Amino acid sequence: MSDESRYDAGMRVRREVLGDAHVDRANARKTDFTEGFQDFITRYAWGEVWTGDGVDRPTRSMLTLAILAATGCEDEFAMHVRAARRNGLEPERIKEVLMHVAIYAGVPRANTAFGIANTILSEEQTE
Repeated sequence: MSDESRYDAGMRVRREVLGDAHVDRANARKTDFTEGFQDFITRYAWGEVWTGDGVDRPTRSMLTLAILAATGCEDEFAMHVRAARRNGLEPERIKEVLMHVAIYAGVPRANTAFGIANTILSEEQTE
């Protein structure tokens, strides 16, 4: 796949998973300093990894949630809770991912992630 088609595929998947509003905000905040990074994640995170055929999107979402929760990446975790819901993950599946995180990465990390996910899922119910 050419770099240009990887970028286009990445942007398509990024918009499908994160939503147009999120991607538009990220693009609007690009600066000369951050432009290369935005290009990098669009091409490789979204255009390579997320477009791969080996794992479906709900599974990718579960993996991403577990890794982000386990490493304490709270802002990215919140963004990917929303993405997981867009990818069809039910709250029960998100809960099971976080229970797994509690055992393998620690209760404090899972506790923080449960709080973030609960806020997002509660907001979703009131919309």
